[in-house]
Amino acid sequence: MADASAPRTAPSVSPVSAWEALFRAQVTVMRTLSDDFPAHGISLTEYDVLYTLSIQPQRRMRIRDLNSRTLLTQPSVSRLVDRLANRSIVSKAVDPADGRGTIVTLTDHGFTLYRDAARIHGRSITGQMTSALSADELAELTALCDKLRIGITGGNDDCVVETPGA
Repeated sequence: MADASAPRTAPSVSPVSAWEALFRAQVTVMRTLSDDFPAHGISLTEYDVLYTLSIQPQRRMRIRDLNSRTLLTQPSVSRLVDRLANRSIVSKAVDPADGRGTIVTLTDHGFTLYRDAARIHGRSITGQMTSALSADELAELTALCDKLRIGITGGNDDCVVETPGA
């Protein structure tokens, strides 16, 4: 009979299998969240940019930092920021610390659009995650994802970026 107090050993899983499971779970959740995303005002891609700006000091950051914190290519971020600026959702200004750079700022109008979408999106995320995972499993998933991200980036994964002059 096995000793109940003996530590259990985890089954052997290849890193590729673990990656595939993580990737497929992410795609499944994102498809559902995309279907549930409120279509009025902003798109899910725009929401990603607005969320990133909303957590920055003064809701602003350099466009090159925005590029590194979204899943879009640099040209796509630049075009998206231009479209958002044309709709007064963000504003653009020359970086005073580096005249070659651009500072993107989330406007009050943009923050209102973001906040309204975030309320609905947050409920959708909560519904998806809590229908599949317990509170303990959510905590474990968060810890594992943080550990993976920090392990790969060497700890340099801060989502909040200090903007010079902020």
